[in-house]
Amino acid sequence: MNISFIGGGNMATALIGGLSRQAGNPHRFRVVEPVATQRDALGTRFGAHCFEIPCAEALEAEVIVFAVKPQQMREVARRCAPLLRGQLVISIAAGIRAVDLSRWLGGHQRIVRTMPNTPALIGLGITGMAMLDGGSPDDRQVAEAILGAVGSTVWVDDESKLDAVTAVSGSGPAYVFRFIEAVEQAGVALGLPAAEARQLTIATFVGAAQLAAQSDEPPSVLRERVTSKGGTTAAALGVMAAGGLGELIERALAAACARGAEMGEAFGRDD
Repeated sequence: MNISFIGGGNMATALIGGLSRQAGNPHRFRVVEPVATQRDALGTRFGAHCFEIPCAEALEAEVIVFAVKPQQMREVARRCAPLLRGQLVISIAAGIRAVDLSRWLGGHQRIVRTMPNTPALIGLGITGMAMLDGGSPDDRQVAEAILGAVGSTVWVDDESKLDAVTAVSGSGPAYVFRFIEAVEQAGVALGLPAAEARQLTIATFVGAAQLAAQSDEPPSVLRERVTSKGGTTAAALGVMAAGGLGELIERALAAACARGAEMGEAFGRDD
């Protein structure tokens, strides 16, 4: 399959890398990327045919993946619109609604909007996905295969739910990093050397996440199994509960979701 990427940054590089590692690597890549060093890197590493600006040759592909920054999408999409020939379009730009992208592309309807997250850079991402009504079951399958090259995928039945996906998984890695940072700092405050505090903290998060992923039981049950009545874990969880941790997380994710909707409104304007 021929796939054209509009934008050659980190996420595009991750997708090209994941697709290139597939058995037989049946894909050929074109990339539109204004930065010369990035074009050279993609050409050398993956054999991608790279272009500085959108042109007919750059968009000669069955699938077009828009991987530019949200604030650049309107201009880039309008430049690409006359060059499209009905291909499947996949967007990985945060906050850009499919209906706005469709308008900028002259009414194009074969669009899948996605929200990947940064663990895709190591093949462990998860991507929320939604498709416009103009897409087909085959389009859905192709889009899932492309984003599935860097992790797992989840489809939502209403594009507006991608704001919640963004709040949970798109922004989610930052929450985990912040919690790791806080636990590591607390370990140092308790007297652990910084290196050991980091090693203990990261290994604990990785192990607990893997245990949750491989278990058939909900996280609440796994938590209870670590928590002995009157023990050390109960003491720590009691402090978290008293501080309103659960409510704080709910408010934080609600703020992220609301901001995603605001970004969609702001970036979708034509003025």
